[in-house]
Amino acid sequence: MATKAAAKKKSVRTPSGRKRARQSVKANAANTALRSRFRTAVKSVRKAIAAGDHAKAMEVFKANAPVLDSIADKKIFHKNTAARHKSRLNAAIKALASSAATGAAA
Repeated sequence: MATKAAAKKKSVRTPSGRKRARQSVKANAANTALRSRFRTAVKSVRKAIAAGDHAKAMEVFKANAPVLDSIADKKIFHKNTAARHKSRLNAAIKALASSAATGAAA
């Protein structure tokens, strides 16, 4: 079993290793922020859908779709993941429109 001392990360000794460690900390912070931005964009569209306003939901979706694509382009999420999220959000918005249309007709 690993003891507490063995579980600790080894400190990097070489100058290039230290630089790599510094760079990975910066990259990790940037990637975390982008992941958060992706999830926030999806949540904002979901919130607009839950409110039941089709026009508002479509407006929020159109504003956030490029955000999803740009984060996928940076390979924070796979491009198919972004496409899947966009597709499901769009389907939910279309379902909202059709339910609003049938509700108005009834």
